[in-house]
Amino acid sequence: MAVGQNKRLSKGKKGKGKKAVDAFSKKDWYDIKAPSAFQVRNVGKTLVTRSSGMRVATEFLKGRVVEANLADLNKDEDQNYRKIKLQIMDVQGKNCLCNFYGMDMTTDKIRSLVKKWQTTIECAVDVTTTDGYKLRMFCIAFTKKRQNQLKKTTYAQTAQIKAIRKKMTDIMTKEATTVDLKELVRKFIPNSIGTQIEQACQCLYPLKDVYIRKVKTLKAPRFDITKLMEVHGSSTEVSSAPISSIDEGSKVDRPSETPA
Repeated sequence: MAVGQNKRLSKGKKGKGKKAVDAFSKKDWYDIKAPSAFQVRNVGKTLVTRSSGMRVATEFLKGRVVEANLADLNKDEDQNYRKIKLQIMDVQGKNCLCNFYGMDMTTDKIRSLVKKWQTTIECAVDVTTTDGYKLRMFCIAFTKKRQNQLKKTTYAQTAQIKAIRKKMTDIMTKEATTVDLKELVRKFIPNSIGTQIEQACQCLYPLKDVYIRKVKTLKAPRFDITKLMEVHGSSTEVSSAPISSIDEGSKVDRPSETPA
């Protein structure tokens, strides 16, 4: 062995005296609040490291995206194929106020819809709501047999597919550009746009299982706390949330001073 090398052989392990600190002891729990369009407002909880020095905990919460199932948000198991994305926009006390960020369908639902002997028609369109949100909406539909049809297959011709796709684009654009984001979310929940497309395309080719498959937020307007509070409605648990518990003490009666 070379002289002067491996000097740490005689010493103990490096960092032996350090104590293991539980990481969760430095973190706080915050409640996630959904917009008023959903029945269940308490989505869940999220963790963040406490504020220390120049590091403010609330700044690390803003912008987080959480995913929840629509069946849990509306207490309806028939809507369990919908996934809703919510983005934390503001923090008040221990409440994180969210806004709609996106929507998707579960993989197993889409897999169950795709079958043989039918045509799958998909369409995507970019829309801008009246309050400035730019969204990309995806629609999916499937052909079905006509009344009293004996033929096994239900394939649509290319011209019919193009005409159906044009109808889809027109209806989605019309429904999205005439309302704000809050009202548009209310249309997504019962799938009213999909039902409208199905009825409009009946003259071109009979359709079934027409859904707004996915919604993405491409661009959002500048943050406005007033509009966010409108989205959350007059929720007492949000508005009356204590920002900080400060002990103001109790009132003390002082004896009245009499002039000498």
